[in-house]
Amino acid sequence: MSKIKVAIAEDDFRVADIHEKFLKRFKEIEVIGKSLTGDQTLQILTEKTPDLLILDVYMPDMLGSDLLPIIRERFPKVGIIMITAATDKAFIEKALGYGVEHYLIKPVNKDRFDEVILEYIKKHSLITSSQDIDQNYVDLLFGNKKIEKVGKGTGLPKGIDEITLGKVKSALQMKNQGLSAEEVGKEIGASRITARRYLEYLSSIKEAKAEVVYGIVGRPERKYYPV
Repeated sequence: MSKIKVAIAEDDFRVADIHEKFLKRFKEIEVIGKSLTGDQTLQILTEKTPDLLILDVYMPDMLGSDLLPIIRERFPKVGIIMITAATDKAFIEKALGYGVEHYLIKPVNKDRFDEVILEYIKKHSLITSSQDIDQNYVDLLFGNKKIEKVGKGTGLPKGIDEITLGKVKSALQMKNQGLSAEEVGKEIGASRITARRYLEYLSSIKEAKAEVVYGIVGRPERKYYPV
């Protein structure tokens, strides 16, 4: 799969740099540009055609929410995730009306940021895959929360998706010496908490084993090994 191209529209360059740092931990993503104004945002969308736009509401020349109808008319396929301090219900309703993927309120928790980005990566992977279109595919694409099992035959529990699970398995198989949840998280571009959830699931179904390892300073660490 080719990398997902992401642009960041944020008037505070320090915040934009933080978002870029978060995004660069995902191997599937390439940050292709940052903008400080609405005009710069439209220029990036025109010249670089990103797949995903991280959009703030408050910019010096116009509101990000006022960009939404322009973006949807001129760039209908771009995904949008809004990250903003704006909590006015009108902004949220407008975001919903123009098909914004997610609306995150600043200050954003890194783990929540990771979850939202991973969800977008999964959706993008589904859209660009050659998978046959059936009701299960559509429900996954539209985020139908009733669909908890997506595996073949056995099914997967709530909070475990097939794509991320495959990445965790691959990370363990490539590193036979054992990995911590933090190390697996870095390998797959996810948070330690997310990685540990998948590792504990693999351990529960006997597809991985967990051992407590004591480091040089005596601090115990849980390591996971492929079975």
